[in-house]
Amino acid sequence: MAMATVCAAELPVREKFKRPDSIPAPLSNPLTLEKAALGKTLFFDVRLSRSGEMACATCHAPDKRWSDARALPLLADGVKNARRTPSVLNSAWLSALMWDGRASSLEAQAVLPITTAHEMNFDLASLVSRLNQIQGYRPLFLQAFADASINQERVTQALASFQRTLVSNQAPFDLWVNGDEQAIGEDAKRGFALFNDKDKANCVACHSSWRFTDDSFHDIGLSGNDPGRGAKVPAGITLMQYAFKTPSLRDLSIEGPYMHDGSMHNLKTVIRHYKSEAIQRPSLSKDMRQFELSALEENDLIAFIKSLDGGALNIQAPAMPQ
Repeated sequence: MAMATVCAAELPVREKFKRPDSIPAPLSNPLTLEKAALGKTLFFDVRLSRSGEMACATCHAPDKRWSDARALPLLADGVKNARRTPSVLNSAWLSALMWDGRASSLEAQAVLPITTAHEMNFDLASLVSRLNQIQGYRPLFLQAFADASINQERVTQALASFQRTLVSNQAPFDLWVNGDEQAIGEDAKRGFALFNDKDKANCVACHSSWRFTDDSFHDIGLSGNDPGRGAKVPAGITLMQYAFKTPSLRDLSIEGPYMHDGSMHNLKTVIRHYKSEAIQRPSLSKDMRQFELSALEENDLIAFIKSLDGGALNIQAPAMPQ
């Protein structure tokens, strides 16, 4: 009887993490199967890079949780990149993309890796010219847009459409949210309570919503000189200095790497940082405060995070148009 009472009390909290029923898309780029199919082909095509050796999927790989499992990305043309590759899972719901939020939509984001020197290092005009020379792309553009014309806007719309279809599978936590009390263990349930407890871990302060992110930017006290969001806003906005986008906790690679700089490689290290190791400075998020967790509580919190894993999406690279 006591257990039933506890579970009933938890239900309103669980509801805040309930998955949505549909995938959002802008009116300017309605989501269709044909556009997503074209976008999938473009996503895996190395010819979208200047060298012809790097595709979007090189750094956002299906078997690497749509990241690359590296602390820092591969270099392109010898140009360094100081930020870890974020996952593109569940990006249909994002309103600000990239670690510093410099892209406001998936369509705008699609341009950045193609044209950035340390990534695919191509210009869109040359890319469109290259795609126009590949006869096999014409029927795909025809199916997606009702005519075979290939242009910059359509390339970005197709890439964005495919990325919108990359939605996490239902995880054990989702089954629990929907009422299956056996879907997760008692340790994960205790971890969920710690996750939401303002006097304990209080992870929910930033990792909210069904994707476990507030889609905002926070300085969590990591070392380094990268200003993050601070470089994209007026200098007087102190809280945005050293601030980076809150990543989702769904479908994490349990071995990491974690953080924008890939500096942490296990969840125990992450928890320890949040407990007591953040650098104290004026920009530090107001939600960063020291707290105590026992070893058992740390394990419970990790068990909860593992319950957010829905497993790999069954997506294979398509045959490339010739």
